[in-house]
Amino acid sequence: MQLPLDEASQEVCTINTHKGLLRYTRLPFGVSPAVGIFQRRMDCLLQGITSTACFIDDLIITGKDDSSHLNSLEQVLEKLSQSGLRCKLEKCQFMQTSVSYFGHRIDADGLHPIKDKVEAIVSAPAPKDATQLRSFLGMVNYYGKFLPNLSQVLAPLHLLLREQHRWNWGAAQNAAFEKCKALLSSAPVLAHFDPSEDLLLECDASPYGLGAVISHRIDGAVRPVAFASRTLHDAEKNYSQLEKEALAVVFAVKKFNAYLFGRPFLLVSGHKPLLGLLAENKVVPALASGRIQRWALLLSGYNYRMVHRAGASLLCADALSRLPLPDKPATVPKLAELVMLMDHLDDGPVTAAQIRGLTRRDPTLARALHFTQIGWPERVSDDLLPYSKRAAELSVQDGCLLWGARVVVPVGARAALLQVLHQGHAGASRMKTLARGYFWWPGLDSEIENLAKACSDCQELQNAPAPSPMLAWPWPDRPWSRVHIDYAGPVSGKMLLVVVDAHSKWLDVHVVTSATSAVTIQKLRSSFATHGLPDVLVSDNGPNLVSEEMSDFLRKNGIQHVRVAPYHPASNGLAERAVQTLKRSLEKQREGSLEDKVARFLLSYRVTPHATTGVAPCELLMGRRLCTLLDRARPDLGARVQRKQSQLKEHHDCKARFRTFETGDAVLARDFGANGGRWKPARVVGAAGPASYLCGFDGDDRVVRRHVDHVRGGPEQPRPTGAGVTDGATDAKAAPEPEAAMPAVDQPPNLAAPGDPKIDGSLRRSSRVRRPPERLSYG
Repeated sequence: MQLPLDEASQEVCTINTHKGLLRYTRLPFGVSPAVGIFQRRMDCLLQGITSTACFIDDLIITGKDDSSHLNSLEQVLEKLSQSGLRCKLEKCQFMQTSVSYFGHRIDADGLHPIKDKVEAIVSAPAPKDATQLRSFLGMVNYYGKFLPNLSQVLAPLHLLLREQHRWNWGAAQNAAFEKCKALLSSAPVLAHFDPSEDLLLECDASPYGLGAVISHRIDGAVRPVAFASRTLHDAEKNYSQLEKEALAVVFAVKKFNAYLFGRPFLLVSGHKPLLGLLAENKVVPALASGRIQRWALLLSGYNYRMVHRAGASLLCADALSRLPLPDKPATVPKLAELVMLMDHLDDGPVTAAQIRGLTRRDPTLARALHFTQIGWPERVSDDLLPYSKRAAELSVQDGCLLWGARVVVPVGARAALLQVLHQGHAGASRMKTLARGYFWWPGLDSEIENLAKACSDCQELQNAPAPSPMLAWPWPDRPWSRVHIDYAGPVSGKMLLVVVDAHSKWLDVHVVTSATSAVTIQKLRSSFATHGLPDVLVSDNGPNLVSEEMSDFLRKNGIQHVRVAPYHPASNGLAERAVQTLKRSLEKQREGSLEDKVARFLLSYRVTPHATTGVAPCELLMGRRLCTLLDRARPDLGARVQRKQSQLKEHHDCKARFRTFETGDAVLARDFGANGGRWKPARVVGAAGPASYLCGFDGDDRVVRRHVDHVRGGPEQPRPTGAGVTDGATDAKAAPEPEAAMPAVDQPPNLAAPGDPKIDGSLRRSSRVRRPPERLSYG
């Protein structure tokens, strides 16, 4: 009583004495939660100190040597001093080579049973009834971890505890009783558990018990740490041998969870098929029983490596499993999915009881059931091969053989179950899916397929087979070589003849009131007149397209008529797709007549790049793009150039003068020869263009062509007389000669050809009245 209580706790710890009501101020051990509270306080207090354990008020401190032992002891005493706890010196033992703790003697060699405790068992008299026998076995079981073959020794005593067995203490029971006492007197030493050493867990199962041994491998030798075993429940005895071996693994892992969880260990089993289900690198098959799947999920939380070792080498585990302790679970939970399976079969024509009886009478299934319970041999007959291959997944439930969650059906019940499967005339795939959730037998899938094929009603209404691979039409190498035609409609009471070019995807649509052969030929003549005669025409088998009249028309024009397979429009897919596109476009247009809608659709379709060719149909057929409203939004390069030239001319002409000269006029012209472009007297010989003249220099026989900008009026000189030559020169504005970047301009109206007698050589002046400028006066 060293833990102080607060005021609230003291009120509930009030006792009634002869001196009145008194309150405990410290925690008494008589209170129900006192033990748990004190244990939790001690665990928190001593956590982090190595080589130290505490059970309520019993402390044990050890170490590898004196130095580590004294260090741990000093830390414990310091913790106790800081917390206000005290130890009674008379009850303390220091520097002991061995101590007694929880009925065991612990020393450097390992764990031993205490002789005084064992003496009480060795001196015990023989039991007189089952109650005394259970008490004796309870005392023995406390030291069961020291006795690896205890189950074998106690087997005769276990028989007396069975309900159907009468009490009869005979020589076999007395010998087992005495041998058990002798084993306790010479019990082996169990090794100390060391987390740094390798862990080895051996498991084995027999038809009536489970056994397990956890050991350390130290310096090449295997030293046991603890033994464990138990008897199988009545329901567990019906498990297959595979499931019993898996149950032994699960029992061992749960029993030694404190040693194994969070640490790697080697799991050794004597049943090799178990490696295919529970090995660390295996995925549990989907058809494994629900029990196996749950156990695999449990083992996935441990870090283990599973290996197989023959049962003859698993001496301890094998002995413990064959002679287990009488401990067994009170109940074994049934698998819900199997219960549901049995209920479903009870509702049908075949019940679980019938399958159980037929299984016992079936020679093949009876042997498979027997081998599933006791273990499969290495070699079996051919009729058992399908079952031996699935031995790791077979189990027994209520006398029925199960593969995973599916009942293995004997021969006598298979036909009835197949009829139940096909009651709704389901297909083979659906029947297989349904059967895989309930039952199985070798060759079930092939029998289901034969049943579906043999049903005449199913075959008459069978779905179409998978479509054949697509055969694409060859792409013609030139336009309008092969055309596809088809009718669309009725649309607004009219029919639409669709003609498609296979090369360019060009589309022609003709609106007709009736789709007769004569009308079709008339519209085809119109298309052929525009684009020419095709080589091949592809159509379906409509009466108007295969008539004698249509055949004569095509034959006379040398056109090959290809008709696609009946009731298979995909063969004329180009025309069918064009019809679908046309109908959708017409449905979306709300305004205009049918002819207007078709015209709008055709213009849009013909200028849009096709998804197959990537080029607009008009470009492939006509070699050019059609002009649409979209082209109006694109800038015009020619108009831009003309506008720019007009701007340049206007800017240039703002400082220019219009000048003209006549033949014989004395002028100054630039001499680009020896004079380097200086002005030199010359006379106009004639006009060389709208803005250029032929000039002859004075004193020189050369006649050169000069632009009007390189000619200016000179001093008046006597001009030579002659026919067509007049005196005087005209100095007026002249239009510039057109260049590559400037458009040509018309000649002025007064420009006359040289030698024209109507030209007046007198000098003309302006006759307008000149007025002086009006100036503002501020005076």
